[in-house]
Amino acid sequence: MSISGFVNSKRDNIDLVLYTCGKETCKPRHSYGPAVRDHFLIHYIIDGEGSYYVDGKTYKLTKNQAFVIFPNVLTYYEADESTPWYYNWVGFSGFKAENYLKQANISRNNPIFTYKRGDLIEKYVDEMIQYQTPTEENELKLHGLLFLYLSELVGNADKHTISENSQKDIYIKKCIEYIEKNFSHNISVTNLAEYIGLNRSYLSSIFKSYLNMSPQEFLIKYRMDKATEFMSTPSLSISEISRSVGYEDPLAFSKIFKKIKGSSPKEYREIMKERLN
Repeated sequence: MSISGFVNSKRDNIDLVLYTCGKETCKPRHSYGPAVRDHFLIHYIIDGEGSYYVDGKTYKLTKNQAFVIFPNVLTYYEADESTPWYYNWVGFSGFKAENYLKQANISRNNPIFTYKRGDLIEKYVDEMIQYQTPTEENELKLHGLLFLYLSELVGNADKHTISENSQKDIYIKKCIEYIEKNFSHNISVTNLAEYIGLNRSYLSSIFKSYLNMSPQEFLIKYRMDKATEFMSTPSLSISEISRSVGYEDPLAFSKIFKKIKGSSPKEYREIMKERLN
């Protein structure tokens, strides 16, 4: 069994981040699971045959097909005994990850796709493996390659099928962009709904279906994740960080931060210092 690949320990990009990638020539009946993952994982079959089991369904898969594992979903897969898989894989996570997959017509109910447009997927994964040395330059290259990889899947998808959900995709994208640009201001879900031009309850239902959280939960989590980034700058006080993520009241910020992160901003910063020492 020949394996090459790596795991990226830097998973701090909340939008989209490459977690792992590689390729493998499987042994006969090589298997994994039943188990769950905490990230999205795509296996693209370059050659060979095997089976993927998820949600009570069995998929027999061969060359030019791929199967997608969703976070926290129990799965099992096994290579064929006589013609085992040779595949590559890409694992990633982030707020926008599932939305990008939906643009490619990939969902938990549709976790299989076929790709016959050439060898670009193979090329991108090979380049990802090439840039596995942890440097700032390579981090940017990996991030760019992941976007190129996903863009191939979107371009490969059935455009007619995607069009049914394209408007909702646009709503989600605009919402996230609005939050990214305005999280430091005193914005609310009502502001967000008005900007998109939707009823607040309808906007909430779209968020729930796409991101498994409400717009308010997304906004709070985004702000708290940004706050943790700012805490790596020692010159910034907790009050300054609070205002930088949209909270004029540092006490209110501290309460929400502790609820989300499990410790107060001061305690969190001390933990960060200890880890660096």
